[in-house]
Amino acid sequence: MELTELGSVLHMEKGKKPKAQVKVPTDGYLPYVDIKAFEQGVIDNYATIENSLLCEDGDLLIVCDGSRSGLTGIAVKGVVGSTLSKIYADGMTTKYLRYYIQSKYTLLNTRKKGTGTPHLNAEILKKSKLIVPSIPEQERIVARIEELFSELDKAVETLQTTKKQLAVYRQAVLKEAFDSAINDTKTCHLPINDLLTKERKGMATGPFGTMIKKHEHQSQGVPMLGIENIGKGVFVDGNKIFVTEEKAEELSSFRLAEGDIIISRSGTVGEICSVPKRMEGALLSTNLMKVSLDKKKIRSDYFIYLFQSKGVVMDQVKELCKGSTRIFLNQAILKQISFPVPTIEIQQAIVEQIESRLSVCDSIENTVDTAFAQAEAMRQSILKEAFEGRLV
Repeated sequence: MELTELGSVLHMEKGKKPKAQVKVPTDGYLPYVDIKAFEQGVIDNYATIENSLLCEDGDLLIVCDGSRSGLTGIAVKGVVGSTLSKIYADGMTTKYLRYYIQSKYTLLNTRKKGTGTPHLNAEILKKSKLIVPSIPEQERIVARIEELFSELDKAVETLQTTKKQLAVYRQAVLKEAFDSAINDTKTCHLPINDLLTKERKGMATGPFGTMIKKHEHQSQGVPMLGIENIGKGVFVDGNKIFVTEEKAEELSSFRLAEGDIIISRSGTVGEICSVPKRMEGALLSTNLMKVSLDKKKIRSDYFIYLFQSKGVVMDQVKELCKGSTRIFLNQAILKQISFPVPTIEIQQAIVEQIESRLSVCDSIENTVDTAFAQAEAMRQSILKEAFEGRLV
């Protein structure tokens, strides 16, 4: 069977920015169909029909701009969002086309030169080639894809359940360990200021966005650490933003030293880890805080585990953020938290107890994460076979 260049049969029409939007249904307005609409079924806005691109129930849409570029979704009747395109292909069912695009997703999510924002590379899509069998054969292939995906989904659901159980176990281990510290008569309950080093600035928040403009972001140079660098208590390599040495000198008050603790302020608040030696001199980004501890009073590993325990630090953070629309950590909140600090010897014993119990948990979690990656690789393998005509 011959290969067909998709561009020869593909029709793509970009959504437009509507002249007006409202929050409630109104005559002359239709649901504004954006990513949230086709992913979650949520309609937040209604857009004027005038000079807008309309879609019907079941139309295929593709994201053209933003971090989800290349993602496809099924429309409801409404106005196509300005970051989306409505697409269809002659002689192809919607599902067959959608699964084909899904097989190319990572290629389509690209970046325009000189920007950090991903955009759909429509040329890659149009120049790609695929087999276009008869409609009945397309329907058979789609049915087989969905059968195999259903089996994968069940396996992934089991993995997700395991992850949740491991998270519950992790918190139980931390609670038991810190309950003993809290109840120990030798434990002091101290504010953060009493735990900071006096040798240099003990606590800092990342620079305001106005201090570093987007055009100053570089592809190499001095790294700025971000939320992506914090794992479950461990540092994760890989940086999104770099700056020149000259800019780093301007931001020298945000330089980090080996052993500094970095904490996420937004997103998943309270994610925490220590800065390794290899990242000495890196910069703090706006979404992070750093604390530099007095090692004679508190161990870094003890502090990190303490911060991860929902029953100690994060419960206090949530209580202090009551009434806010979202949790957002800042220095004022951190200064109000009471930290249970036993003797250094007891801290060491607690850390050893936690690590001995969590080592098995970490091993299982690594196995689960590997299985997640294998499931996604299997999904892509299924799609590859399907569009090479080898899926039976």
